[in-house]
Amino acid sequence: MHHKILIAGGGSAGIATAASLLKRRSGLDIAVIEPRGEHFYQPGWTMVGGGIFSKEQTCRSEASVMPSGVNWIKASVSGFDPDNNSVALKNGTTVTYDLLIVAMGNRLAWEEIEGLEETLGKNGVTSNYRYDLAPYTWELVQKTRRGRALFTQPPMPIKCAGAPQKAMYLSCSEWEKQGTLGDIDVEFHNAGGVLFGVKEYVPALMETVERYGIDLAFTSNLVRVDGPNHKAWFKTEDGEVERDFDMLHVCPPQRGNQVVAHSALADDAGYAEVDQATLRHARFENVFALGDCGSTPNAKTMAAARKQAPVVATNALAQLDGKSATAAYDGYGSCPLTVENGKIVLAEFTYGGNLAPSFPSWVLDGTKPSKLAWRLKAQALPPIYWDGMLKGREWLAKPVPIG
Repeated sequence: MHHKILIAGGGSAGIATAASLLKRRSGLDIAVIEPRGEHFYQPGWTMVGGGIFSKEQTCRSEASVMPSGVNWIKASVSGFDPDNNSVALKNGTTVTYDLLIVAMGNRLAWEEIEGLEETLGKNGVTSNYRYDLAPYTWELVQKTRRGRALFTQPPMPIKCAGAPQKAMYLSCSEWEKQGTLGDIDVEFHNAGGVLFGVKEYVPALMETVERYGIDLAFTSNLVRVDGPNHKAWFKTEDGEVERDFDMLHVCPPQRGNQVVAHSALADDAGYAEVDQATLRHARFENVFALGDCGSTPNAKTMAAARKQAPVVATNALAQLDGKSATAAYDGYGSCPLTVENGKIVLAEFTYGGNLAPSFPSWVLDGTKPSKLAWRLKAQALPPIYWDGMLKGREWLAKPVPIG
């Protein structure tokens, strides 16, 4: 098989890029490699864990989001050979291309925490980072009325740096509503040294921490879990610390996609090595990468992929036409931090942690909890995703010129 453009990955970044390409050049020969029959809106899983969405609201069939005219190769990638413009599939076939776009996401490394995989979904151990587990988070929140609740965050990079906190704040919001928060010891174990990487948003988050009486434990990384005995161990600067728990919400360590990491496309960390502005590969001119599998030093969020897709579409077509790249990605990412059920701190920033608000401060001040920001996440963002981003409609995401 040969295709003009081959997209490895039919998740958010891959489908959005295919749609953006076709908006610019209809009839283009595009194939998307994606083995799954389901497509997930992952930002919604936080809301599932908080009892706001059902998990079914975050899932549609892959066929329903595949752009019309795209060839869907329902298979798994087993290897990349960019020197020969080919991709190997697990079914034994090979696909060649004129231009390759890699959008395969990153890998959730559950196995790096001893004892975790066998206890997920039971014994009070959960995670909003999995579609099937997010409802269990809400079940635990409803059942927990006293004891200790632990929330963890591993070393960066991870999908949505605020997601571990979101799970914690929404849980505390419910316990506060039920009048049980005072009977629950809540601890946030963060492998990093700060609450959030962009300092302008920290004051509002610290107010939230103090309001809920959360104990912060920085440079504390979850390394082992004993689910049946409700114990967890954390590596700290002072050695290993053991904590009992009644509820444990885990954000797993995350790594580069394994197939990408074992290919010539990868940097030393296992991510597809691309120019942070054009998103073109550092060594292979006819290869682009975006989303969670790329090496760009931005926050790995859906909002980042939404901004990256039009950039890749623009520059990929320029590459096919023998022209120079014209569009640049500025590192934009957004993290709607759900500090309570009904209010959000809307963090928006570009490379270097520079603030990049989508609205003037008199409409929405993203550094403070806001009901408007909550409505944006709960009501506006899902249709923007399903009916905008995945359809090539680049609302608030038009690519900017290089320079």
